[in-house]
Amino acid sequence: QVQLVESGGGLVQAGGSLRLSCAASGSIFSIGAMGWYRQAPGKQRELVASITSSGSTDYADFVKGRFTISRDNAKNTVYLQMNSLKPEDTAVYYCNAGVMPSFSLRYLEVWGQGTLVTVSS
Repeated sequence: QVQLVESGGGLVQAGGSLRLSCAASGSIFSIGAMGWYRQAPGKQRELVASITSSGSTDYADFVKGRFTISRDNAKNTVYLQMNSLKPEDTAVYYCNAGVMPSFSLRYLEVWGQGTLVTVSS
């Protein structure tokens, strides 16, 4: 079984910073693209940032210049450094990854349980 576990959420004032982490564990053969999504109350889940296995990144326009996604392949971990946070960044942040388990030859889409980020004004 493969799972993703997020950490690092919390309460921060506007203009502050937080760093989210997401570690994959289990019987893993390979991890492809990884990403962060968020879902605010009453809104649909949306992509925040993604990173390929080779390190290519992509960002939603609303976080460009403020958030940075990175990964440590040796630790099967993806990070999201969030700077200059705004109240509208308040949401549950979810980690997502394409994982090839050691018992399978195909990638499975795996989601974390989510971590709450609250930005106060």
